[in-house]
Amino acid sequence: MKILVITEQRQGKWNNTSFETLVAAQQIVAATSGAVSAAVIGNGVATLAEELASKNVAEVLLVEHDLLESYTPDGYGVALKQVIEAVKPELVLFPHTYQVRDFAPKLAASLGKGMIGDCVGFRSEGGKLVFVRQMFQGKTAADVTFTGAAPWFVSFQSGAFRADLLAAHPGGKAPVNAAKVALNAGDIRTKPLELFKEAKSAVDLTQAPLIVAIGRGIKAPENIAQAEALAKALGAEIAASRPICDEGWLPMERQIGSSGQTVAPKLYLALGISGAIQHVVGMKGSRTIVAVNKDQNAPIFEIADYGIVGDIFEIMPALTEELQKAKW
Repeated sequence: MKILVITEQRQGKWNNTSFETLVAAQQIVAATSGAVSAAVIGNGVATLAEELASKNVAEVLLVEHDLLESYTPDGYGVALKQVIEAVKPELVLFPHTYQVRDFAPKLAASLGKGMIGDCVGFRSEGGKLVFVRQMFQGKTAADVTFTGAAPWFVSFQSGAFRADLLAAHPGGKAPVNAAKVALNAGDIRTKPLELFKEAKSAVDLTQAPLIVAIGRGIKAPENIAQAEALAKALGAEIAASRPICDEGWLPMERQIGSSGQTVAPKLYLALGISGAIQHVVGMKGSRTIVAVNKDQNAPIFEIADYGIVGDIFEIMPALTEELQKAKW
């Protein structure tokens, strides 16, 4: 199977979900045989293409044009349609980002194809690929397959695969080939304005390697300081379940779950979080989950790698103290 991964960059910086999607592509190839190519789109992105060439891909396609300097759904759609028609992949994979949600369905439709978006996994069954999507805020999952002819279009949810499993190129570097695309100003019907910038206090928890998250068990806003002290000692970001953010105890950008951010850190320390499905959907991709809760029947323990049945107000200061000692 020939797979093409459309990576995402903005202003010369990677969206790391691109690497998770490459891992998905490598796993699909391992299950079906074939090759993975990756495309970098923009202008002045040759350095990123060279960086991508060090990964285990057969080829990197450099899709550059002056009119691709700033993202537009029209520009990306027209350019990538030409790339796909030239390369003829059977499967086109994307990271499920806001940008991809904007242009990928348009791209698939321009080729007369459908798209399966926001997948969390796949399996090969009888020679056919089956993709898994969560439904009803993660309460159930649906198996979805393609019935039409290739190319097929799929996006994978952030955290569905681990970027650290991305293999290096066995020969050191894959070839980087320029993909010629024809674009003119008339193709682009929108005018990009200044990029939206979040407030300085905002944080992208999807990039955090360590997260300390609090739930209803924290009881009162004045107790959050203990969790923040633990997070500081651990070198982690502080996060929360929805009730904490709804109360205004922490800003909404710190919320994890179906209506917040989806994360996949190396360590997720859940303090006083029961484990409602709406929260679990946003963090179950974490490499190691440690849960602390007084209720031994809390659902969070079903997905935790390590569980402590106890009072977080006894455990938080004890952990903080031990971590501070370890630094000396």
